[in-house]
Amino acid sequence: MRCAACGSPRLARHPDIGALSIAHVDCDAFYATIEKRDDPSLADRPVIVGGGTRGVVAACCYIARTFGIRSAMPMFEAKRRCPEAIVIKPQMAKYVEVGRAVRAKMRQLTPLVEPLSIDEAFLDLTGTERLHGLSAAKLLARFAREVEKDLGITVSIGLSANKFLAKIASDLDKPRGFAVLSPAEAPAFLAPKPVGFIYGVGAVSAAKLASDGFRTIADLQRAEESDLIARYGVEGRRLHALARGIDSRFVDPERETKSVSAETTFDRDIAEFRPLEQHLWDLTERVSERLKKYALAGSTVTLKLKSADFKIRTRARSLPEPTQLAARIFAAGRDLLSPEIGATHYRLIGIGVSNLIETAGPEAGDLLDKRAAEAEHAVDKLRNRFGRDAVVKGLALDDL
Repeated sequence: MRCAACGSPRLARHPDIGALSIAHVDCDAFYATIEKRDDPSLADRPVIVGGGTRGVVAACCYIARTFGIRSAMPMFEAKRRCPEAIVIKPQMAKYVEVGRAVRAKMRQLTPLVEPLSIDEAFLDLTGTERLHGLSAAKLLARFAREVEKDLGITVSIGLSANKFLAKIASDLDKPRGFAVLSPAEAPAFLAPKPVGFIYGVGAVSAAKLASDGFRTIADLQRAEESDLIARYGVEGRRLHALARGIDSRFVDPERETKSVSAETTFDRDIAEFRPLEQHLWDLTERVSERLKKYALAGSTVTLKLKSADFKIRTRARSLPEPTQLAARIFAAGRDLLSPEIGATHYRLIGIGVSNLIETAGPEAGDLLDKRAAEAEHAVDKLRNRFGRDAVVKGLALDDL
């Protein structure tokens, strides 16, 4: 049986579809799909979006995935697995523009949209049938068709009664998928899966659970809630519920951005303080620009370093007051960097700001250094008008 509208053979029916209204929407291979959209000659080629030979894979198309390539894989390994892959440098401004267009279409369906990243979100379509004259399933099918027609990319959709099951469903039939998973069928579906299938259960947690005799979700389903709570506390209650497909979280349109960060991988390993400091300054300016753009300020600064042997170390510092100024963020990052200089060579550095709040202007801590704040905001205005290279600040002058 084929769909009368598009001819797809992937038409299916589900007895509970009319009662389900929580969806997870995920854009398919987002960055790579946009690049293929903009260059049709890439349609049948393996495409990787990422950095140079020492960078990592930001995204890859489904053809590239058949070679075992995945996001966050080192570029040298991706190129080893697929030497003929086309590597494209990320163009974030373009991806953000498309992501916002998709988000706008989501909000035409419901105000209850909870973004998870630039290319995925949860939607609560409860009660929208009266408004749109369509069930949640039909409304989402129309949405997917409009995204493909208007924006040239595809999405996969999972529909269920809660966020946990909707997220699982969206991964079942990629790309251009539409899968339904009801609470009634969830326990049997989940039972044979490894415990790591539950979100939040990483390798360390899975190993601990396995050592306690919980290797599959079926093992968790057989356990008493009181036993899991006795072993793992609050996490035990969460595992007991999710193992049965129960998730009480609601779709939160006010979900806060947790952090703003930037990082870079070097062309060669660096051990000296000065070049690391210069990279840190450039990244700090980028983080500051994003904080100001979205009217955010943060009170925790985190430094990230990856050594030549791929070990990651992070160092954090809390500030007396939230800030969005590059100078204050850099000062904290520089202090965190200094003790890490020694015999170790680094291949990556990053800086992030967390514990964010919304702000209409400079925060109290920034006002303590009013002259510096005014100077930085004046530079920002000049850059907004004439471009980022119109004014070169601080350590960047040493590169001229």
